[in-house]
Amino acid sequence: MEYLWFIALAIVVGVGLWQLVVWVIENRFKGRQYKAASARALKEGKPLLVAGGPWGVTRTRRRLHKPAHGDVCLDIDRRAFDGHPRAVVASVTHIPFADKCFGAVFASHLLEHLPTVDAASQALDELNRVAEAVYIVYPSRQSFAGWLVPDHHLWVWQKDSTTYLRKRGKATGRRAAEHYG
Repeated sequence: MEYLWFIALAIVVGVGLWQLVVWVIENRFKGRQYKAASARALKEGKPLLVAGGPWGVTRTRRRLHKPAHGDVCLDIDRRAFDGHPRAVVASVTHIPFADKCFGAVFASHLLEHLPTVDAASQALDELNRVAEAVYIVYPSRQSFAGWLVPDHHLWVWQKDSTTYLRKRGKATGRRAAEHYG
């Protein structure tokens, strides 16, 4: 009977370590994407747009005293970028800027929150319209948080230069899964 406790503890520790590794990998990817977006904006000589707010509307950013970053921040909720000097309250599906006015856009953990594949498609079109290059970050399918957050409506992933969008749960309709190159 004692070995069952050991097995249960080993499973819990193993899963915890696995999730820690997933989290580290996701954060490294996010850092690389942000650096690449910043470098591209600098190369283009245009500002960097951070779409979706830098840390979301959670209290985490405020508790850690993390300032909003990017030259311009865009979100539908002002709390996502409190204190940023150039913040715009707007939807990512209707971005109020001219074509190609940004060198790059960085969108971290944004698209999966949109309600439909169509909305995410529209957001991708808008991001590509206003920027020379688009860098996105999304939760891994290996992440428990990616599965458990209730307002994650879509799966988002990239392979090479193609972005894939899929409705979570049962796929319905002709646009249940899309890809963009």
